[in-house]
Amino acid sequence: MSLHPLSRRLMAPDITAMKRVKPIISLTSYHAHTAAIADKYCDFLLVGDSLGMVMHGYETTVPVTLDMMIVHGRAVVRGAKKALIVVDMPFGSYEESPSVAFRNAARVMKETDCGAVKLEGGQRMAETTRYLVDRGIPVMAHVGLTPQSINVFGGFKTQGRTRDQWAAIENDARAVAEAGAFAVVLEAMAEPLAVRITDAIPIPTIGIGASSACDGQILVMEDMLGLSPRVPKFVKKFGAVAIAIEEAIQAYAEDVRGRRFPGEEHVYTMKDGAEADPPQGSAQSRKSRKS
Repeated sequence: MSLHPLSRRLMAPDITAMKRVKPIISLTSYHAHTAAIADKYCDFLLVGDSLGMVMHGYETTVPVTLDMMIVHGRAVVRGAKKALIVVDMPFGSYEESPSVAFRNAARVMKETDCGAVKLEGGQRMAETTRYLVDRGIPVMAHVGLTPQSINVFGGFKTQGRTRDQWAAIENDARAVAEAGAFAVVLEAMAEPLAVRITDAIPIPTIGIGASSACDGQILVMEDMLGLSPRVPKFVKKFGAVAIAIEEAIQAYAEDVRGRRFPGEEHVYTMKDGAEADPPQGSAQSRKSRKS
């Protein structure tokens, strides 16, 4: 048997080992070039089903398909070299039974070469989480606001803002930790509850609209870059990419209309030194006709 060394990409146990050691940094990513940039700074990248909204213009994550996740997952894996890549399992691909979840998760792992998958749900997904982990598939869990369930929640509603909600959410977090999840995302959750869960469970908590006391943080990349027109309260815009893109496109359009682009430095000359006839309608052609 020949042995081939693994590239030193972070793996699920590496993320688990960061709890109470150092903050875990994460962003979503959907394509190779942003993955390559974020890879320099992030411990893991999530190919989130939020790509349905960010990349494809859906109003929710529900319409996202397994094939869509695989296409974007492949791109992110190719772009990143260091960070663990986690791929969301989309709505309808894992809820039916543990065996169905395994079949679809195995396909995601095989076809993208990612290092883990993410499932939404707490106690109801504990059995499935254990089933996948026992069969070699690392699972990141996700509790609190679970966007695939917004039709049940009645919208994107913050969780745990009244104490009578706390026990169920805490039990969700404990259940997935006991089932073998290597980390758990806490989304849109009252800050004291997020702190309480972070202190109570042995796996890292990854906050998104939760608490700075969580073991790590994640944001949708396009939201924090200022590319998304509307963002949740918990998002801090660290950039103004939408403005920069619009300014660049406006400058391009003005240069094309003014025939300033392409300039001489952007076009190809003849190899043998011979001069070709200028194209009809070009400035040089109009000049030669006048002379």
